[in-house]
Amino acid sequence: MTWWERVNPVFRSGPRGRNKQMRTRVAVGLSLLVLILAMANVFVSHAQQPAGTAAQLTGNGTPPLSNPLKVALLKWYNANTVPTTFPVGSQPYGMAFDGQNIWTANFGAGTVSKVRANDGMLLGTFTAINAPYGVTFDGADIWVSGYGGADTKLRAMDGKNLGTFGIGPNAGWMAFDGEAIWIPTAPSQGNGSVVKLRASDGQNLGSFTVGIAPIAVACDGVNVWVVNGGGNAGGNVTKLRATDGKLLGTFNVGVSPLGIAFDGAHIWVANRGDGTVTKLRASDGVVLGTFTVPVEPYGVAFDGENIWVTGALAVTELKASNGNVLGQFYCVQCVSNASTGVAFDGANIWVSWLNANMIGKL
Repeated sequence: MTWWERVNPVFRSGPRGRNKQMRTRVAVGLSLLVLILAMANVFVSHAQQPAGTAAQLTGNGTPPLSNPLKVALLKWYNANTVPTTFPVGSQPYGMAFDGQNIWTANFGAGTVSKVRANDGMLLGTFTAINAPYGVTFDGADIWVSGYGGADTKLRAMDGKNLGTFGIGPNAGWMAFDGEAIWIPTAPSQGNGSVVKLRASDGQNLGSFTVGIAPIAVACDGVNVWVVNGGGNAGGNVTKLRATDGKLLGTFNVGVSPLGIAFDGAHIWVANRGDGTVTKLRASDGVVLGTFTVPVEPYGVAFDGENIWVTGALAVTELKASNGNVLGQFYCVQCVSNASTGVAFDGANIWVSWLNANMIGKL
């Protein structure tokens, strides 16, 4: 008798033992197959739960937050209804987040403020250009557009001026496409244009005609969308291919549109003239909904889940999936409550309180 037969009695009986082992293996295999199928059925059943159904609820009965930064900060609420405010320059309009800090374009002061996002500490105030309005981050530097017709590049680390570039009249809110900065400019009459500057050195890569009174731009990763305010009439947005500026379409929205944001699949536009927000499908520009918000909506931002809209009376949170109003937030200590710029820092929404010369962290 071999050693293997001594420690494995199944083999001691020759062919009969081997047949018994084979039957045992088959039985075990069938059992495992049944177990796998049962587990798969459990997973499928769980995956087919209705949207919004959570396997586990938090203490107040709401689904757990999916944003780990909010969880780390114990931010179980949507927004601070008594917003923490911090002073900046006169008449802050545009806002941007650089990964650590919030930047504001202070129209009335001709400056840009840099505020640390975690505690609101003012880290610097830098002279920019005449009537700074928009501000955008390109991954390393801050770009500031001005109504005076120029664009300035500041080093985000210390605010050092790296160059000023002539653009055109009434330069508005910008967007970065991963390589270039897109700046809308609006002459007093006729159609405006959007200028493409190479972010590395500010070289002009082209100027592309869009609609009347262009004022803001957003990028969806492949294309740029330009808001054409249209004066006090119905406005539209122009879709251009980012690589070469080719016109891909023009789509009607509401009256006097202004702010714009991309949520990963849709374009959202704040229509200041008629108190609505328009949701467009980014792939083809089809209007998927028009939603009423408080008076004179201005800026728009996406927080990874919902849409935030600033305005003359309140900051409104909309559910991105269907446009339902989830909340409205006011700043009682801010003069007239007028909010303009808006930015998301990964955990909190920041808004600029125009007439109070402050920014608020919600």
